[in-house]
Amino acid sequence: MNVADAMTPRESLVTVELPGTREDVLAYLQERSFSSVPVVKQTDDGEEFRGLVSRESLIDQPDEDQLAMLVEAVPSVEADDDISELAALMRETGARRVPVVDSRLVGIVTITDVVRAIADGLTDGDTVVGEVRTAAVNSVYVETPLPVAGRELSYAQVPYGVVLDEEGEPCGMLTEVDIIDVARVVEGEAETGDSFADQDDEWMWEGIKAVGSRYTPTRNVEIPSEPVREFMTEDLVTVSAKRTAREAAQLMISHGIEQIPVLEAGDLVGVVVDMDLLEALVDA
Repeated sequence: MNVADAMTPRESLVTVELPGTREDVLAYLQERSFSSVPVVKQTDDGEEFRGLVSRESLIDQPDEDQLAMLVEAVPSVEADDDISELAALMRETGARRVPVVDSRLVGIVTITDVVRAIADGLTDGDTVVGEVRTAAVNSVYVETPLPVAGRELSYAQVPYGVVLDEEGEPCGMLTEVDIIDVARVVEGEAETGDSFADQDDEWMWEGIKAVGSRYTPTRNVEIPSEPVREFMTEDLVTVSAKRTAREAAQLMISHGIEQIPVLEAGDLVGVVVDMDLLEALVDA
């Protein structure tokens, strides 16, 4: 199976253009639950692909508004590359959306596209979940304020947190998507300081008249301060460690999720994320 068989072609892609702002991207991330959006720039020679803006970069840099400062350079593949090469690249770099480039942007292939191929039986998926799961589980306390939980996900460099109640038992799931869904861009003002003219300047009088604080408009992302319990998904989808990667992929696709807690004899023994499922393709 080649990348071209799984990718979304350029004509079907949602992109944002430079110059632009954070709000341009945030709208797509909230409305369509994208993990990132391709950024292009129109030039005299046509369209140029400049990179991606991810939901992680918006969370990590809440005070940055300019799109150009949020763009990330990312690895790319070609349309005729084998899907196993793509899986290896995603595993190595952690990239969730990989542009398909042939002198220009011709498409995007996402980790969801690869998971769907596994779920549909178009590529290998017989490896059992217990062999590809991640044993270390990132977790957050149910009463943690959402901005703090968002920062915890950022520091842990994972897109989810299994939510634990007062007894330390799993009671839900919090993801970056949940945080982005309730984030909003707010306007504010930043003080630039007092303005004084130099005594020898011919425009000194104008400067004296303008003495006082100056303000410039600012924009950042505001995340509600209520506890995690208000925003988490309560109904946990779980999978047995003995199930196959294909069955886990089918659960991810049918529920629109990216990670599933793994149970063994009823105990939480890890989590299988969509990136883990690619291990079966890399080893195939």
